[in-house]
Parts: sequence; structure tokens; C-alpha cells
Amino acid sequence: MADSNIIKKRIVCPVCNETTEAFLYTSINVTNHRELREQTMNEELFKWKCSNCGHVARLTYPILYNDMKKRFMIYLIPRIEHFQLADKSLEEEFKTLKHIDKRIVPDFNKFKEKIFIFESGLDDMAVELTKLAISQAVAKKHNLNSVTEGYLSMYNSENNTMGFTFFVGKEKKPYVQSARLEIYGKSVSVVNQLAVKDKKLKGFIRIDREWAENILYRYKKGRQAARMKKETEK
Repeated sequence: MADSNIIKKRIVCPVCNETTEAFLYTSINVTNHRELREQTMNEELFKWKCSNCGHVARLTYPILYNDMKKRFMIYLIPRIEHFQLADKSLEEEFKTLKHIDKRIVPDFNKFKEKIFIFESGLDDMAVELTKLAISQAVAKKHNLNSVTEGYLSMYNSENNTMGFTFFVGKEKKPYVQSARLEIYGKSVSVVNQLAVKDKKLKGFIRIDREWAENILYRYKKGRQAARMKKETEK
């Protein structure tokens, strides 16, 4: 599996317009270089400082995160909207890997959330479905049409709970909502029933709220069809 790779790039400072060189990780293997995991989660890995004026910024660029021990790979590609990554060279490089969860994400928050999810030994598809269900309850609680932004912020198997931090209202205030793991367990069952094809895909895929909404829609349609069939058989 790929090790960590670094490239040298010239960056123009947005404050003083001076050009300086920076060394950027295009991929990191946290199994071989554990310190990179912490630098990723606290975003130190992406921090850049202008050598001329001292301006500090967070650089946003594509980077592949590889955890060989936990068997998952997360590819951060800023603002990507595709469900599946169409990169033949990348897929060719990793085509022999088996039983590896491979995901693409569009921003830092989702990047770090996916790492936390897989490190916790959870199914990210079921987490997204659970998050969607909990977000609807939070929206109702706050008299909002919807709550679309949030992430898994806590998981405790011993206490049978998991928690999500949502950003509610116009001011996007953080609101933490916990849930029993039974809800997650039900989501796992739904995913195993309706996401069989997605689980078999070999490439990098995007599992997010939009994906979860589609699964929930199919689940509700299936239940409705089952009820109608039961009624006609009476």
C-alpha cells in the first residue's frame, strides 16, 4: 500500500505577494507514520506560514489518507461533487486491495469525521443514515425546516451512546444531540438491506447526507409498498 508522499510547491502569499516554497503531503500513511494522524486531526499538517511576512494560512488541496491497520482510505478532494471518483490511474494502483473502505470527501470537517468513524470501527453508511434521522429530530425540536450540517462527535460503546454536533439556525450555533446505539443498529440493518451494490463498489465513493436521503427514501417506499400489499391480501 502507498506510503506518504511529499511534493514541493511554490505559493504566493495573499498578504505580501511574495512567493515561497512549501512542502505538501499528497498522501499520508498513518500506519507507518503515526505522528501524521495527529497532525491531520489538529490540521497542523495543512498549516503554511509565509517566510517573508509571517502570514499563517491553512492550505486546502487534494490529499489521500491511508490507514493500513484499520483498513480504510479517505481522499480529500476540495468541493468534489461526484459520487464515485473517476481516476483510472488511482484505481489501477489500488485495484488489488480487498476489504478496504475507500471514500472521497469535499472538505476538512467531513475528512476528519470519516477518520473518526472508521477508527471507531463504525459503518459510515449507517452513521450517515443515523445522523440524518437525528438531524430531523433536532430540526423539529428547534422548529426548523431542516438541519443539514453536523458531524459525529462522540462514540461510547460501553455507555451505548453516540453523539452528533449539529449547527442550527441562522447563526449556526453548535448543538449536541446524543442517541442510543439501537438507532445506529437499525441503520446498519437498513444499509445491509439497501446498500448492497454500494458496498461492493471497488472505487472511492462519496457517502454523505445526499446518499443517506436516497437510502431513507427507498426504505420508506419499501415499507409503504409492503403495507399496501398486506392490506390487499386481507
